[in-house]
Amino acid sequence: MKTLIAIPTTNGMLSPHFGHCEKFVIFTADDGKIVKEEAVIPPAHEPGAFPAFLRNLGVNAIIAGGMGSRAQQLFTQNDIQVIIGVQESEPKELVEQYLLQTLQSGTNLCDH
Repeated sequence: MKTLIAIPTTNGMLSPHFGHCEKFVIFTADDGKIVKEEAVIPPAHEPGAFPAFLRNLGVNAIIAGGMGSRAQQLFTQNDIQVIIGVQESEPKELVEQYLLQTLQSGTNLCDH
C-alpha cells in the first residue's frame, strides 16, 4: 500500500513548528519501504493553507515537532494523520522510524 508522508524542514532537518518550515519533504513509501523522496516549497503560511496543499499532493501523514490545534483539526478533517512532539532529526530517519512503528512522539512543541 502506497503512503505519502510529509516532513516540514528547515536547513534539511525537521522544523520545530511546521508553519515556519522552508520546505516539505514528501516521502512515498510502498510495502513499508521508501521508494521516493521529493522536496516541495509550501505556499505562503496562512491559516488552512498547508493542510489543503498537502491534501492535494496526496499526503497521508505529517510528522512535526509542533503544530497549533486548528492546524491539527484541519489535517484530521482532510484524513491526514498527525504525529507531533517529534524531536529534530533528519527527515529520512523519521520516516524510517514511522514505517517501523518505532517513531517517538511527545509533547507538542507549539504553544498555540
